[in-house]
Amino acid sequence: MAESYRRSRWSNGLFVVPYLSVFLTLLVFPLGWGIWLSLNKVDLFGGERFIGLKNYARVLSDPIFAQAVKNTVIFVGVSVPTLVILGLFLALALNKTTKGSSFLRGLFFASSILSVTIVTLIWRIVFIPNDGLMALIFEYFGWQPIGFLSTTGWSLFSVGVATVWWCIGLPMMLFLAALQQIPKDLYEAAALDNASRWRVLTRITLPSIKSTIMLVAVIQVVMQFQLFGQAQLMTNGGPAGSSRPIVMYIYEVGFLRWDIGMGAAASQILFLIILCAAMLQYWISTRKEEADA
Repeated sequence: MAESYRRSRWSNGLFVVPYLSVFLTLLVFPLGWGIWLSLNKVDLFGGERFIGLKNYARVLSDPIFAQAVKNTVIFVGVSVPTLVILGLFLALALNKTTKGSSFLRGLFFASSILSVTIVTLIWRIVFIPNDGLMALIFEYFGWQPIGFLSTTGWSLFSVGVATVWWCIGLPMMLFLAALQQIPKDLYEAAALDNASRWRVLTRITLPSIKSTIMLVAVIQVVMQFQLFGQAQLMTNGGPAGSSRPIVMYIYEVGFLRWDIGMGAAASQILFLIILCAAMLQYWISTRKEEADA
């Protein structure tokens, strides 16, 4: 009996092998190799030489990296709340079963399936200085046109607008799924009590989907810290590095300057930043739940 139980436990463990092999191959091994590379002086052609933490010191003392960190933190700090709030707003608006609701859901989600190349092409046409959509709008109102993609302060904003338009579909669909799981009895009871819409939203809807709000926020933090394609194709990190994110810095150092060790060190720092941001967000959410309880 005991032998049969032990054999069944081993056989059940075989179901984990496919996922575990993928996890080790695609996540654990690259992470360990990246840490090893960050401790060595190495270029694209090899020639590894152990130098300890010197690559990290070089990255942290590089003003270009400091600017890239600042750009990325500002981008994440603005884009993530925007995606969460706008996604929740769209989900609330489209949660009702009307004739056009299904079409509008598909319309808002459609941008999410586009490639980054198509997205940046669309928004470059919108922001092009002379003949773009924004230039025509400014000309119609008699305003001075703005070089959105070539002006410091506006270039990162333009990348953010394109990113929010591109990524809004996933938060909206996750919120829609969560809203449809809320028991209808709660809303019927609120209607009998003549509760206002604001009271229903703050006392029933938001508390019922707070775990989904946390999930969406964490997903978007992880995604937006990896900003690269939009910034490279729309502004190439300019002007003067004002829209260069951390991932573009890693790309430039590792593949344009051929300093793989320094690029690996920057990637490990980015990993720690993302991990700390996600943990901080989880801690804040946990403390808020404890305070509400």
